[in-house]
Amino acid sequence: MEENLRQHSNGTKKIIKIVLFGPESTGKTTLARQLAEYYKTEWVPEFAREYLQEKWDTAEQVCVIGDMLPIAYGQTKLENERALTANKFLFCDTNLMVTKVFSEVYYNYCDPLLEIAACEHEYDLFFLTDIDVPWKKDDLRDKAEGRESVFAVFKQSLIDNNKPFITLSGDKDLRLKKAISIIEELSLAKDCGFSSVDFVQINDHGIPLKNIQKQLYFFEHGMPKTDLVSPAKLFNGILKFSEKDFQEKALFFDLQKLNLKLKKFVPASGAASRMFKFLIEFLVDFDVENETINAYINRKQANKLSVFIVGMEKFPFYEAIDLQLRTDFADFDVMDPSLKNYYFIKLLLSSDYFDFANKPKGILPFHKYKTHIATPIEEHLHECAHYSSSNNSSHLHFTVSESHQKHFENIIKNIKSKIEVQSETAIAVSYSYQNKKTDTLTVNLKNKPFRNEKGELVFRPGGHGALIENLNDLDADIVFIKNIDNVIQNNSKKIALYKKALAGTLIEIQQQVFNYLHSLDTLSIEQELIDEIILFIEEKLNIKVSDGFYNYSFESKVSEVKSILNKPIRVCGMVKNEGEPGGGPFWVRDSHGLVSLQIVESFQVDLSNDNQKRILHAATHFNPVDLVCGIKNYKKEKFDLSQFVDHNSGFIVEKSTLGKNSKAYELPGLWNGAMAKWLTIFVEVPLITFNPVKTVNDLLKPAHQSK
Repeated sequence: MEENLRQHSNGTKKIIKIVLFGPESTGKTTLARQLAEYYKTEWVPEFAREYLQEKWDTAEQVCVIGDMLPIAYGQTKLENERALTANKFLFCDTNLMVTKVFSEVYYNYCDPLLEIAACEHEYDLFFLTDIDVPWKKDDLRDKAEGRESVFAVFKQSLIDNNKPFITLSGDKDLRLKKAISIIEELSLAKDCGFSSVDFVQINDHGIPLKNIQKQLYFFEHGMPKTDLVSPAKLFNGILKFSEKDFQEKALFFDLQKLNLKLKKFVPASGAASRMFKFLIEFLVDFDVENETINAYINRKQANKLSVFIVGMEKFPFYEAIDLQLRTDFADFDVMDPSLKNYYFIKLLLSSDYFDFANKPKGILPFHKYKTHIATPIEEHLHECAHYSSSNNSSHLHFTVSESHQKHFENIIKNIKSKIEVQSETAIAVSYSYQNKKTDTLTVNLKNKPFRNEKGELVFRPGGHGALIENLNDLDADIVFIKNIDNVIQNNSKKIALYKKALAGTLIEIQQQVFNYLHSLDTLSIEQELIDEIILFIEEKLNIKVSDGFYNYSFESKVSEVKSILNKPIRVCGMVKNEGEPGGGPFWVRDSHGLVSLQIVESFQVDLSNDNQKRILHAATHFNPVDLVCGIKNYKKEKFDLSQFVDHNSGFIVEKSTLGKNSKAYELPGLWNGAMAKWLTIFVEVPLITFNPVKTVNDLLKPAHQSK
């Protein structure tokens, strides 16, 4: 490269160079000045402007192809000079890549020296300035027409030359605000050892750098373990209701709901692969030519497979697969029974046929009625109409994978009107996807960022806890939460009673909390009120105030009580533990020594500690993920639910990524750490409310079979 076009090194001085890049009249100069002023540093003006203005003023001559190299020389010299005096950042109003693009656009030619230099000059980031600002005419600018095509050329040049860029849109003030935010994140990324290309990838995901930093810290140091104090039990953290109590609280809910926005929230984004895991393993390991299925069951001790085959005709999908087998095999009736069962399982999972393991649970056949086969979607619609309805309308929200939404819509289109007529309730269905900004970084076993064959960072979905963002986006007073697979056949009305009772319990607690908070906003607060509230907090909310509370000033006591009460509320149904895997209710001590009720998973517990292990195994109840939530405050404003997450309660899992061992971080679970700082009430509910389908064999249980 010619010396006059060489970009000088700054030696040991670390300068972050940022280019304002885009067509004419897109605010580059204004933004470069603003950023330089904000960061108290240098900016590099556009050499071509002064050069061409002088040419016009002296001889009224316009730019020609011969001006491209002199402009490039002048721009390079100016940038090298300003870099010497810049303070951490250097903002370039333009650079040689702009000159290259203009040369190609207007003259259909670019001098090889200019092209090489433009491609080799390095910058930490390009801000591609959008054409959504008004055109401003001056002596040197071409014309306003055709801005879209010119902008497309500028953008493509960055893509073709692998330059890290982020598009800036909006008015002058908004662009400055965005640019500063991006620059702060870029600076942090550089400090963490990420390249500019890495940073753009992280930015495109919308992941804050502080989240990436936190994840890298957890990978390096591990996750803190939960400090269990004792299991929550009946009359010690878990409320016990009589059948009459349930009916009264359900009635109370029905009387209160007319003025409330209700919504049912159903996490439904996962595929059903775990449901069929033992069948997938069978297809991989079974030697169809040399052994029978009975021999395989004995060899592998495959008890689940044995249960599946014995109960095969009871599955709601049996007849559809049997019909397909008879269509495909003319000799099916005389086929060896072992082969029949093998081909049944093969069709069930084959991507060319039913492909159940790759479909979402919500669209699978779960229940066989006399007139039809029902999916979990249909059962949730029935439930929604029964308990999450007010003024003859209800709202059902599914979190789904984007690729699965059409499947949900097709099923709902065929059944919704019938259910609405039967229930006399209009049902509005909405959807959301897991936000990309909740994805987490994947690392190798040395805790360094894992990269794919292109050298790009690899991200994974952040797990169930990511759905706190979806919940946060809902506009509702009361939200019922229930997993997609936790449905039952024939008993929607019975289930509705217990759901309504949980909601009635929530409203009772919420009304008292709101009354106290309104009282605390008045100027005439008496000590008696504080004493009454403390008693309520400890006896009804199961929260112990700190030992030093009684030594606070009166004003500090008021402030502390407000901070305790002004939180989202959840009422959680708990069933007796009958050996199902999953979280349970415990008294937990946090890092500040405060004890509260939490739902804890076994992986959160230090199992090497005998005392913690003993407490874990002493649990009497299990969380069936049956929640009713109040997500608005006493002023009817939505809480920002992200402020009530315990970020130390996520977990790290080992995965296989692109055939290599890796580690991934999963966010705090939706009803574990993601709701850790909520006000929490546990209520024992009957086992009938808990009927998840974790494996396909669960569909053989009485709750999923017709009577």
